[in-house]
Parts: sequence; C-alpha cells; structure tokens
Amino acid sequence: MTARSALRRYMLVSFLTWLPVGLMVASMVLLMTERGLSLVQVGVVVTVFSIVTVSLELPTGGLADVVGRRVVLAASAAFTVAGLALISVSTAFWMFLVSGVFKGVARALSSGPATSWYVDTLHGIEGPDADLKPGLAKGGAMESVALCVGVLAGGALPLLVPPSLIFPLAAPPLLGAVAAVVLLVVVVFALPEPAHGRRSLKSVLREVPATVAGGLRLAMGGVTLRRLMAAAAASGVVLTTIELLTPGRLAELAGTAELGSLAYAVVAALGFAGSALGSALVPRVARMAGGSVGGAVGGTVLTALSVGALAATAGLGGLPGLLSAGLAYVLLFVGGSVTGLLCLEMTHNSVTAAERTTVTSTSSLSLQGGGILANLSLGALAAQAGLAAAWGVAAVVMLSSVLLFVRMPAATSSSPAQALPARSGSG
Repeated sequence: MTARSALRRYMLVSFLTWLPVGLMVASMVLLMTERGLSLVQVGVVVTVFSIVTVSLELPTGGLADVVGRRVVLAASAAFTVAGLALISVSTAFWMFLVSGVFKGVARALSSGPATSWYVDTLHGIEGPDADLKPGLAKGGAMESVALCVGVLAGGALPLLVPPSLIFPLAAPPLLGAVAAVVLLVVVVFALPEPAHGRRSLKSVLREVPATVAGGLRLAMGGVTLRRLMAAAAASGVVLTTIELLTPGRLAELAGTAELGSLAYAVVAALGFAGSALGSALVPRVARMAGGSVGGAVGGTVLTALSVGALAATAGLGGLPGLLSAGLAYVLLFVGGSVTGLLCLEMTHNSVTAAERTTVTSTSSLSLQGGGILANLSLGALAAQAGLAAAWGVAAVVMLSSVLLFVRMPAATSSSPAQALPARSGSG
C-alpha cells in the first residue's frame, strides 16, 4: 500500500463514519417527539447515549490497541446500523433508549481507531518522522464535509419522501443506517490490519485494562500530554456552550421555533463547512505560525474571539443578530478545527502505536468532561445572567487555554515519555 492509497481510504472512512451522524442532527428530536416522547424523555435518551459513550471511551480505546483497529471500526459500524435502523422503526420510549445505547457504543468504538490506523500505516510506509498534518487535515475536512452534507440532506429528506412510503422523519436515520452498512463493507475489505498474534478471549480481557491503565499513566505523566488534555477540556466547554445556547438564540432571532430550527440547520451546516475549511488550512497555518504549537495558539485565539463576538452581539435583534451570530459561528469552527487537528497531531507524536488509541480516547474523554462541566454551570448562568455572560465565560476559558501552549515541549514518539510503562501484562 502507498501513502496516497492509505490517505484515500482514511478520508473515505472518515466521511462515512460521520455521515450518519450528520443525517440525524436535524430530525432526531422531532422524530422522538412525533412518536410520542416528552421533552424529558428525549433528554433521558440523549443522557443515556452520553453516559454509555463516556463509560466506554477508554475501554474501547484499549480494545483497539489490543485487538486491532479494523475489528473495532467494523464493530462500530455494525452498532451504528443497529442503532439507526432501530430508531427508524421505534414507537416506544424503551426502543429509543435501546437505540441510544447502541449509538453510544458505536460512538465510543469509533473514537480514535481510524486515525490510529492511518498514523500506523503512514509510519510503516514513511517511517516515524512522517508528516502527519496533511493527512490528518484531509481526514478532518472529510468529517466536516460529511456533517455538512448530512445535516442538509437530513433536513431536506423528510420534505421529499412520500408519507405513503415511509414516515418522513424516519427517512434520515434509515438512510444513515444504509451509509453505515457501506462503512462496514469498506472497513472490512479496504483497511488491511497489520498482523496480530493470536489472542484468546482471556488474554484480550487481561490486556485491555492494562493498556487503559498504561495509557492513562502516559497521558497524565508527560507535560505535553497533560497540557493537551486540558486544552481538549477547554474546547469541550466552548463547543457544549455553543450547542446548548445557539438554537434558542436563533429561534429568538427568527421569531418562531420552526424558523429557528431551519436557521440552526443552515448555521450548523455553515459551521461544518467552516470546520472543513479550517482542516484544509492546517498545514498552511502551521507553516505561517512556525510550527504546530504556534498554529494551535492561532486557532485557539480565533475561537475565543469568535465566542467573545457572540457575547458582544447577544443584544442585537433581527437580521443583524442572525448575520453576526452566523459569522461568529463559522469563524469559531474554523479556529476550533485548526486547534483540534494540531493538538491531535501533537498527541499522536507523543505516543507509540501500543497506546495510541487509548490516549486519543483520553483526549476525547477530556473534551466530553469539559462539556459536562459547561452543561452543569453555563446553562444555569445563561438562565440567570443571560447569554452574554455565559458566552463571555466560555470565551475567557478558551483564551486562557493559550497559556497551555507556552513553552510546550516538542514531544515526539521517541521522547522520554515513552519510557513510561504504557502497556503491561501483554507479553
């Protein structure tokens, strides 16, 4: 396999992994409420999904490092098929709960293995000093393109499907299940896994906890990784605050919930397009900034300023408010994409293949931890003091995270951090 071939496969898998998610964004809540669920029950379903994802994040990362990337990605695709197919036919609360569990398992399984497969493959072709930025940037861009295409298609599809053929709001998850089947086929037949020794179930169960523990020790034991985990938590605060407060803000500006929902779909699609643009700009930004650390600082500052702009324009109404919110949203995702991908590159350069997916799962867990913190605090702050106050705090948190990159060691896979016992009990 050549580096170009590996990149094409990685980009395809990245696109197909996130396409089903994008297809569900616009219709998921409406589908559940139209099938009789209350808003409280919808919240429970989403919470179950989040709990399952967080609980399995590290174990599934360790599993990928033990049994291989392809097996875990294939399992993720299979759970996605099951979860989305079940949603499309669900008519009761318990059915939506089960689908939430399936989707949570799928999300946890998909966190990291595709990127780890690409990094390991590229290292095998070009050596450990291979430049990861171009490939990771293109993979990230494909994820954003998939979300952008998916949210637009998922929003329009219910209007195009004849009600006599299928319940219109059930069409997006059904199409997402079909996309996940395509992903499963691609993973099984197009992602060759490096040779692994035969492992019994007992040995796998023994190695996964050891790998997880080693990955956590590595993530917490090195200065670079500790700072990157903290930066991920700051990004989680910002992203969750935006997702939590923007729909209501746009509904207020648009005048009705229906128009606000349409405005949010359009703004979300533009945000995903901005994320794709940011991913494409990563190599150039890093060159202009003198390296990955400088590029991450630039992306962080742009993100913080964008959230600050949302806070500053929270008092605007009508079309000026809509335009300012949309522009800030797009710039926020451009900056966030640049920071996220460069932090991902630094994370991969700080670990070896043995714990690669576990450590990237730790980063994802940090992101979600920041999101949980924002859910518990900034939502209440917005209710008491207004949107400007909540967005202002999020902007300060993001801008403060710039300090994490000051004098950050340029860690590589041969750095002293690798001396930590990241994987025990595997021999």
